[in-house]
Amino acid sequence: MPTGTPRPRRLRSAALRVLAVCATLAALLLGAGAPQAAAASSLPCDLYAAAGTPCVAAHSLVRALYASYDGPLYRVQRASDGATKDIGLLATGGYAAAAAQDAFCSGTTCVITEIYDQSARHNDLTVEGAGGAGAADVGAPADALPVTAGGHQVYGLEISAGMGYRDDSTSGVATNGAAEGMYMVTSGTHVNGACCFDYGNAETNNKDTGNGHMDAINFGTECWFSPCYGQGPWVQADLENGLFQSDAGHSRNTSDTGTGPLPFVTALLKNNGQDHFALKYGNAQSGGLTTTYSGGEPTAGGYSPMHQEGAIVLGTGGDNSNGSIGSFYEGVMTAGIPTDAADNAVQADVVSVGYGAATGSTGTLNPGSEISLRATTSCCTADYVRHQKNAGVLSSVTSAGSGLDKNDATWIVRRGLADSSCLSFESRNYPGDFLRHSDFKLYRQPMDGTALFRADATFCPQTGRSGTGTSFASYNYPARYLRHYDYNLYIASDGGSEDFDSTTSWTDDVSWAVSPPWAP
Repeated sequence: MPTGTPRPRRLRSAALRVLAVCATLAALLLGAGAPQAAAASSLPCDLYAAAGTPCVAAHSLVRALYASYDGPLYRVQRASDGATKDIGLLATGGYAAAAAQDAFCSGTTCVITEIYDQSARHNDLTVEGAGGAGAADVGAPADALPVTAGGHQVYGLEISAGMGYRDDSTSGVATNGAAEGMYMVTSGTHVNGACCFDYGNAETNNKDTGNGHMDAINFGTECWFSPCYGQGPWVQADLENGLFQSDAGHSRNTSDTGTGPLPFVTALLKNNGQDHFALKYGNAQSGGLTTTYSGGEPTAGGYSPMHQEGAIVLGTGGDNSNGSIGSFYEGVMTAGIPTDAADNAVQADVVSVGYGAATGSTGTLNPGSEISLRATTSCCTADYVRHQKNAGVLSSVTSAGSGLDKNDATWIVRRGLADSSCLSFESRNYPGDFLRHSDFKLYRQPMDGTALFRADATFCPQTGRSGTGTSFASYNYPARYLRHYDYNLYIASDGGSEDFDSTTSWTDDVSWAVSPPWAP
């Protein structure tokens, strides 16, 4: 489908949709905020519509956000010939048909060029152009963030510095002090302290036009106003010229130390545009929402009332400040401020997705299988490949060990990022982070889409060099193999100038037992 061609949208009958919304509204009213009473077929935008605050934007690479939606979720473009393809759903109201992306991008790489708005407003996001802070962005790699959702293998959006999406000409988005709400599902493990990983309302000219001209969720470790408590990352409000945790800017809540390294986070902001805004967060895998602030607009001039301009930004600041990193799975914006009951129902629905659940396959080298890699050298047969403070190490893991140890030693087998006939290993508890070598040492790092990263994170399995187990040759250094040496991990040759190239026990050290995963 050529760029600019209207895409098909097929909704179920209006009568069925009205019935579903009415049932959901009744459940919310009768349940007094108990989300379990909502109709199972109601998705986030159905829930918000039932509460009187319909979505004016609904973006996701993972799933439908309306029970009746059956259009495309996003568009990919492949490097080999520039062709594009829209990625849709497996079923109406369901999950992304990610296998279509895999087939289309096989043998080459793809980037995401457009994220479709599922609402009737058609506020679609395309790769962001130049702004006051710098040059135009580039699209995110389409395969950087594999994830299990709803029991399906799908992809999220992984933003590295220099990537971002935007729509400067929208319909229905709040302007000039109108009320709005928004949430996104993101990650507490893929963050930094650079400006600005945002989702929400921004300027229409890609420039900083003053206080109160933005109203967007920010998520990261950047502390704009001291004091910030803990290490973050924090859910903050980017209201332009500041990331606000309260009306004073800095946090008024000493217990708000951030979400910590949760792999999946629900981040929520709502703002009446006049004299009140609120921030919430939750674990997107379990539990409810925590309110970290609910009170007045910032006391500095220009924020009360707000002056929103109505553009939508994802992954950058309003002026295209694009040094941040972040993950995005789904998000919506509403007309008006949703009720707490509606927020709670949406959080319950997000939890029901099962983000990051076990893949259902274990102990093999088939893509999608979850594994642990055990050393076969006689000294170390109780030791496993794990990450620790970003570095790849060899460490003892036992049934009595901590959950952190077990998660750190569990990897998801993926098709090789540089060659689909080989393999890559994604961290179980840091989605989008892969085992890769740099200067011959192994690290856990987020996939940035570069050809170098793809090559460094690709390993080609073969029969163990010791005659047992499996050895993994480096894709871009095929004479070097994944090896443990002095409890660190390297790609090592059989003899060489480095200590870790020692010939002593080399064949054993590069031979690994592929085992069932330690993480449940």
